Amino acid sequence: MRKLVPAFPFLLAGAFAQQTTPQTTTPIQHVVVIFQENVSFDHYFATYPFATNPQGEPRFHAKAGTPSVNGLLHDGLLFHNPNGTNPFRFDRSQAATCDQDHNYNDEQAMFHGGLMDRFLQFGTTGTDGILACHASDIMGYFDGNTVTAFWNYTQRFAMSDNSFNTTFGPSTPGALNLIAGQTHGAVAPGLTANSAGNVNSGTVVGDPRPYFDDCSPNGGQQSNQIVMDPNTQNVGDLLNAKGITWGWFQGGFRPTSVTNGKAVCGATHTGSDGLAKGDYIPHHEPFQYWQRTGNQHHLLRSSVANIGRTDQANHQYDLIDFWDAFDAGNLPEVSFLKARGFEDGHAGYSDPLAEQRFVVNTINRLQQSKEWKEIAVIIAYDDSDGWYDHQIGPIVRQSSTSEDQLLGPGNCGTTAAGGFAGRCGYGPRLPLLVISPWAKRNFVDHSITDQSSILRFIEDNWNLGRIGGQSFDALAGSLGNMFEFSRPHNGRLILDPTTGLVVDNDGDDD
Repeated sequence: MRKLVPAFPFLLAGAFAQQTTPQTTTPIQHVVVIFQENVSFDHYFATYPFATNPQGEPRFHAKAGTPSVNGLLHDGLLFHNPNGTNPFRFDRSQAATCDQDHNYNDEQAMFHGGLMDRFLQFGTTGTDGILACHASDIMGYFDGNTVTAFWNYTQRFAMSDNSFNTTFGPSTPGALNLIAGQTHGAVAPGLTANSAGNVNSGTVVGDPRPYFDDCSPNGGQQSNQIVMDPNTQNVGDLLNAKGITWGWFQGGFRPTSVTNGKAVCGATHTGSDGLAKGDYIPHHEPFQYWQRTGNQHHLLRSSVANIGRTDQANHQYDLIDFWDAFDAGNLPEVSFLKARGFEDGHAGYSDPLAEQRFVVNTINRLQQSKEWKEIAVIIAYDDSDGWYDHQIGPIVRQSSTSEDQLLGPGNCGTTAAGGFAGRCGYGPRLPLLVISPWAKRNFVDHSITDQSSILRFIEDNWNLGRIGGQSFDALAGSLGNMFEFSRPHNGRLILDPTTGLVVDNDGDDD
């Protein structure tokens, strides 16, 4: 038997050796990352595990012995907050909320060097479609009567209360950090060093669109669109080098038509703001920023059997393709799932109830498969949307560009000699959940992790090596503390996608 790679030294080697195959360093043969939108940790878990339980809403009561989290109940901030307005509970009837300011520079200004007292200055006002926006909304949070499914998942599986955005900023930096641990290296024809708040010092700090994507605005011909330097790499390159099957599966990626050889992604649904929202959002698809791992014309898979393998689709697919592969018994080893826009949880055009429907339907279906005993589902987020959170993370990368504001104008410390500017981080705290037969039960992990910790878990599980080029994966904390590989429980937790309440709890031996 081969020698185990010491990526997870806490494992009980004897029990582990009976479960693993030569290809992985843990019993996990399939990682499924559900990558959602725009939630701070306090926005979903501020009062966990205590819910208000008003009449007529799904009720939540924590199991005996449920661990507490670093929320707002134990430090006085729920009732004596330095922002001038105390955090408050959004009722389930208020699930649809306005989008908040979550720019790279403004998020740093909110943090005010760790005082965490300038959120109200950046709250949204006015209207967002049919929604009325108030600056104080940025202090709002949901509890277990609205984000009921997420609270029930944490009762059975593992969560973190100390996981962070790799850097400050909106969706695109978060997505890039998930797959590359790196936001530096933005290039494109005509791109300037500092482009419309999207790129600074060659680093992505905003939401430029992928240049080689037919479904980007104007098909990739605007100045706010980029590609990543072909000399940099992402986890797709590492997976391809080892022959591991993988794919990014995003709702709406499959074209509705083709015009003059270019794909048209025309599928829409009505969002929570009452407006039509495109199912496919180009700047949420990180592999499209590398021409080498992208699928510019949104070409379809050559066959169901080839999903996860390199063909004309080049590992970039619609969610439809994930389920076709799943039903055919061809589940890729590494899958990234992105909901259609109206179900991705992004405030404004989506909401927690729409997000819950997508997440629960996905996990219910995965749990009823023969592969469930070897799957780890990771629920993670791209950014905080600017929602209030009281906890600053460690600043492991400093930066001093015109966009930095953490310690004052142009100041998030000093960019290290030879380092890349524009990567101030860690940024805001985000939810992180692991749903798996191998996850610790009703467990809260307090160790420090970030988005690139997910990347590192994949790298370690398949012996891929590191990204290199100053990727955050070299610094990332391990997700290993959220697993217990000596004892799988193999149970399933089936939830109602509308209420988030437990429908079936087989295998629960608590």
